[in-house]
Amino acid sequence: MKPRLSLAVLALLAGCAVGPDYSRPTLDLPTTLAANAAEQHYVQQDIRRNWWALFGSIELDALIEHAMRANHGIASAEAALRAAQENVLAQQGYFFPSAQLGYTPTRTKLAGNLGGNSPGVQGNGSVISTTQNTPASQGGTAPFNAPVIYNFHTAQLSVAYTPDVFGGARREVESAEAQQQTQRFQLEAAYITLASNIVAAALQDALLRRQIAIVTGMIDNNQATLALTQRQMKAGYASALELANQRSALAQSRQLLPPLRKQLEQNRDLLRVLAGIPADGGVPAFALDAFKTPQDLPQALPSQLVEQRPDVRAAEAQLQAASAQVGVARAARLPQLSITANAGGAASQFGQMFWSSGKFFDLTASMTQTLFDGGMLKHRERAAEQALQGAVADYRMTVATAFQNVADVLYAIDSDAAALQAAADASEAAKAALDLSQRQHARGYLDRLALIAAEQNVHQAGIALAQARASQLGDAAALYQALGGGWWNRETTAQSKGVQHD
Repeated sequence: MKPRLSLAVLALLAGCAVGPDYSRPTLDLPTTLAANAAEQHYVQQDIRRNWWALFGSIELDALIEHAMRANHGIASAEAALRAAQENVLAQQGYFFPSAQLGYTPTRTKLAGNLGGNSPGVQGNGSVISTTQNTPASQGGTAPFNAPVIYNFHTAQLSVAYTPDVFGGARREVESAEAQQQTQRFQLEAAYITLASNIVAAALQDALLRRQIAIVTGMIDNNQATLALTQRQMKAGYASALELANQRSALAQSRQLLPPLRKQLEQNRDLLRVLAGIPADGGVPAFALDAFKTPQDLPQALPSQLVEQRPDVRAAEAQLQAASAQVGVARAARLPQLSITANAGGAASQFGQMFWSSGKFFDLTASMTQTLFDGGMLKHRERAAEQALQGAVADYRMTVATAFQNVADVLYAIDSDAAALQAAADASEAAKAALDLSQRQHARGYLDRLALIAAEQNVHQAGIALAQARASQLGDAAALYQALGGGWWNRETTAQSKGVQHD
């Protein structure tokens, strides 16, 4: 009856694990994520995995799809996930017995001058006595044994098992699985960040090309005007001051071009690195007019944001891993049970190892309890508890940062519409002012300096309009990233194709 009771107690203990069971901390969530912009239409919608396709650029779609396969950061994150998956499988092996098979042949030579009766060997390798006892009165010496050389063979199967009585191993598996989830969500975040960075770089490429085109047009216009002013001066219709002002305007416009070209080449280098394209490889040339702003931007509930943001999910997985480590540290302070069994054979000749006389076995169960270790295990448990508290704070901080990120993007989108409209109005006003200035200058009512200023205002207004347009597109892309980037739909698509990510 007692053995049955002991087994029942062990079975009951095996069903529980010491340490806290993980539960998500309480969060102070805002009531809504809605923006205040009346110009922009937000819709409660699911985010598609390739949200960048909504911007209408085939070149951008192809570049991002290529980057998903060739980017080195993605390859590193994928390798980290596979390593975490293998660590989970390795930790699960703790629940199975370990078995080892060993064979040990030995050849031993014993010194013969040790005195006493030492074993000898026959020709077949068996041990015999080689003691010589010649009396000293007959001319003999003290007892002497000849050196002995013999062989010995041992083959053994060892099986060991450590029952997880207090759940320390289960907590280790829980921690490893949480670390796997951390790597999984970090991979998803890497995908989203890569796509967002490429969209931002593509928009920057388009903006710089528009600015370069405007500045180049400004230079061409100033060169033509300078040539006209030179001819007018020779004919007596323009002064030296007007000529000097025109040369100054040309020099100032030329000064704007080199920094823009440098930024363009540096940005294209960034595109190559992000897309995994060699340094001498080509990347598309993007045009600002080729992009379109999505008509309906996505909107999410606060509770959805916590589930959709991969950085929040990764922080929660880290929190669960820290919670499990408290159980690991607590289980280490409790009694440790182990069971070992050995079976095999031993003999002086290989073929005799498994004779009935050569077989052996042993079965051992042991339980140990640490009585004194200088407080090492106690302080490790306390350290794990403090790490858990830190993980809770990190998780809540990640959630707060996520909501701040979304709020910042929504406010930016709110102002983008007004900024774009203001830039468009300023551009139209500058063009109208230039038209009037040109007619007044032709009739002699306006000097050339005022005309040059009107021309520069048109070009500056064009650059500001392009910047406002690029900002509007960039903030729309940032919203898709801030709301999670649709990684869950990318996973669904991959699973439908038979690809395993988890």
